[in-house]
Amino acid sequence: MNPIRIWPAGLAALVLAMVSPFSEGKEPAVSLTLTSTAFTAGGSIPARQTCEGQDASPPLQWSGVPDSARSLVLIVDDPDAPDPAAPQRTWVHWVLYNLPASAKGLEEAVAASQLPPGTREGLNDWKRTGYGGPCPPIGRHRYFHKLYALDTELLDLGKPDKAKLLDAMKGHIVAQAELVGTYQKDR
Repeated sequence: MNPIRIWPAGLAALVLAMVSPFSEGKEPAVSLTLTSTAFTAGGSIPARQTCEGQDASPPLQWSGVPDSARSLVLIVDDPDAPDPAAPQRTWVHWVLYNLPASAKGLEEAVAASQLPPGTREGLNDWKRTGYGGPCPPIGRHRYFHKLYALDTELLDLGKPDKAKLLDAMKGHIVAQAELVGTYQKDR
C-alpha cells in the first residue's frame, strides 16, 4: 500500500518555482542572469539611452548561459504603451537573434558592425533594425530586456518582427533572463 504524501504548500511552491515555464523540459532555467552597468534592476534608465539623449543602447552583460545553448536572442520591449495607466500594446525597441552562445554581453551604443559575429537583427516597432530607446509619450514606462538561450541557431529569418521571432523560438528555449528598467520623460 502506497501512503499518500502531502507536501506543505511552501515546499510545493518552491519546487514549482525551480521549474521554469520557458525551459520546456530541457534544463532548469535558474542560472542565466542579465545586468547592465547603466541601470539597476527596476531602476531608472539614463537619458543617454533614450530619445531625450543619444538614443544609445545600454551596455548589457550576461552570465550562466547553459552548456546546451547554441545561440541567444535579445528582445527589448515596453508593455506600457502608450500610457501606463491604460496600456494598449507592447512597443518593441530592439530585436537581435543568433547571438553566439559564447558572447558575454554588448557594449554601450553598439553599432550593427560591432555585434558579435553571426548576430542578426530583427525589426523594432519603428520598422527598422537597431536599438530605439525609450521615448514614452506619457508616464513612467517599464522596459523589459529579455535574453533567451536557445538549443539551436535559428535559420535566417531575414529581419523578423518580435512575433515571427518568438514563433521560430518555440520548443528551443532552454533558459531566460530579464532585466527591467524604467523611464519617464522630463517635462
